[in-house]
Amino acid sequence: SQIATFGTMAAKAVVRDVGRVLEWGYNRTDELAKLIPFQPGKQITLQMAREMEPRLKEREDTEEETRELLELAEQLEGLTRNVGMHAGGVLIAPGKITDFCPVYSASGGNEGVVSQLDKDDVEAIGLVKFDFLGLTTLTILDWAVRYVKRLDPASELALDKLPLDDPAAFKIFSEANTTAVFQFESRGMRDMLKRAKPDRLEDLIALVALYRPGPMDLIPDYIERKFDPSKIEYLDPRLEPILAETYGIMVYQEQVMQIAQRIGGYTLGGADLLRRAMGKKKPEEMAKHREIFIAGAAKNGVSAEVAGEIFDLMEKFAGYGFNKSHAAAYALVAYQTAYMKAHHPAPFMAANMSAVMDDTDKVQSLYRDCVDNGLKVLPPDINASGYRFEPVDEKTIRYGLGGIKGTGESAINAIIAAREAGGPFKDLFDFCERVDKRVVNRRVIEALVRAGAFDSVDPNRAALLASVGRAMEAAEQRERDAQQASLFGGEGMPAERPELVAVPAWDARRRLAEEKVALGYYFSGHPFDAVREEVRRFAPVPLAQLESLAESGGFMRNARTHQVAGLIENVRWQNGRSGRMCVLTVSDDSGVQEVVLYDEAADAARNVLKEDTIVVLEVKARRFERRSESGEETESVTRITAERVMSLAEARRNYARRLQLSLNGEASRNGAQAINRLKQLLEPYRAPDACPIIITYRNGDAVAQIRLGENWRGEPPGARGGGGGGGAGPGKGGS
Repeated sequence: SQIATFGTMAAKAVVRDVGRVLEWGYNRTDELAKLIPFQPGKQITLQMAREMEPRLKEREDTEEETRELLELAEQLEGLTRNVGMHAGGVLIAPGKITDFCPVYSASGGNEGVVSQLDKDDVEAIGLVKFDFLGLTTLTILDWAVRYVKRLDPASELALDKLPLDDPAAFKIFSEANTTAVFQFESRGMRDMLKRAKPDRLEDLIALVALYRPGPMDLIPDYIERKFDPSKIEYLDPRLEPILAETYGIMVYQEQVMQIAQRIGGYTLGGADLLRRAMGKKKPEEMAKHREIFIAGAAKNGVSAEVAGEIFDLMEKFAGYGFNKSHAAAYALVAYQTAYMKAHHPAPFMAANMSAVMDDTDKVQSLYRDCVDNGLKVLPPDINASGYRFEPVDEKTIRYGLGGIKGTGESAINAIIAAREAGGPFKDLFDFCERVDKRVVNRRVIEALVRAGAFDSVDPNRAALLASVGRAMEAAEQRERDAQQASLFGGEGMPAERPELVAVPAWDARRRLAEEKVALGYYFSGHPFDAVREEVRRFAPVPLAQLESLAESGGFMRNARTHQVAGLIENVRWQNGRSGRMCVLTVSDDSGVQEVVLYDEAADAARNVLKEDTIVVLEVKARRFERRSESGEETESVTRITAERVMSLAEARRNYARRLQLSLNGEASRNGAQAINRLKQLLEPYRAPDACPIIITYRNGDAVAQIRLGENWRGEPPGARGGGGGGGAGPGKGGS
């Protein structure tokens, strides 16, 4: 059976439950519950919350209803609220499970049998429990190996036979190129890898074990000793064979047990009991074990003073020591993913993208990593793509049709079945005639068009989208005609196939916007591309570089200011500790970043903060360490704050130095007519205190530059509109 878990009423939950019973309003109850502090990995009781949060104590003292609620909540705190099921725990008995342990069915049938005892109780009555962990990474590796063998049927690739000292695989780690590498994807892990430069499997095992609260403090020592062996010291020579692989640092629980056995004279069973005792940190039990260890060490020729020092180190490390077998299993899977990324990048990344098809943010992240590593990702194609992402060769991936929003596996399978039965689709009408329209409906076809999946048969997505209804009606009419011909005999007259609806083709901006609707991100380009050349003159820093430019420690206000530009993809207003704040998701052709605006900066830019608008930002970037949401590790976080946000029009006004036009010899031949035409062109851009206007005149004999008078000054193209496009001006535009 599986193993029960008992959810208890923690401080916040019990306040919310009691508030509901007392018929408090949701907002009032929520406000009180939020006063209870949260600390990752630590359970805060109501009594602790009173001591930690003065506002909670003040409300209890001054508000009778709050005092009543907290009194009732304290009586209920810690009681079992619900029964659940352990995520991976499985109970194994030598015979019929009901002979050894009471069970119940979570679903009411024979499925999902769960023990009525929790994990500690089933162990106490002598039953064996296993924790089975399901990893998506193992599925990804399996798919990747299958892809490799599909590309090369002669390949003998086997994960269990990979060389464990491959330089290319360790280069992936040492360069922190670890997107899609198991366990090593986080920013904090990447920072650690750049410093540690792992070059052997033992390093990876140790880093997996060390990258957690507590042992993380040992990472600098580990790295220093790795590169400078003179820093390694042993209190007793017999410690060297045990601690050499981790450069003299106790990292694993197994090392603590080995030391207890070899120095303290413990049996391995006794050493395991010592490890457990150290983890529980019970003073009386530790004092007893200290005496046993020092006495056993004395028999092995170790002085009481040195034995005491060794025991102190063991006690310190055992509290958060990691199980080496667990770390080794994780490190091996991490190495296998790095090996596949280094030697079979397209099959490996195709498998990763297939595993997260439903999460467009993750697909986008993996797509960017593909591009950064020199892989080519071909667009989705109704005549070439399968349901999943698939490698075409070792450096090319074909986009999976299942990665298009609004499709679904059954619809894509129906399309592939029709293609395999009748060959490639010739056009939209042929497609609609051949697929099962009960499964492949209008919404699916429109999503495929928006994503560019029909580009191989007709690149005009606007005409295709406008014609979907016509094509489906034509297909249904053709089907009715065929049935009628069959009913009365004869083949009947072939129906004339209609034409696509005549509509103008989409411009690049509309094409990308529709693509984003279907794929969740800009695939074939970015709206920023249209203004990149102009904007980079005054906002030279790509968004992707901000991570590397972030400064560690100190105050944000002291950080250096950077000029960046990008498209606002999302605007989110929320209340922060110091007032109203705005969180922007901004992207350019290099990547995506979250940028925060506080107080005055947010209010000043309120009119500019609109989705799908290109803006220029003055930002500061700062890196700091924080606990992850699980509380099990520390992660490095980069925070980017904007002090000013400008529309593209405002930036053009602020940064343009001159407005330059080019005229050729034809203008002099037209005389007054040319002058009047020039006035007409310049008039809309004319403004006092704007840029000087310079005309470059060329004819067959010479080139001259003419600066117009002070009463003829002009704003750059697009300086009055908030648009995101480059803006076509009178001539060559501003510079």
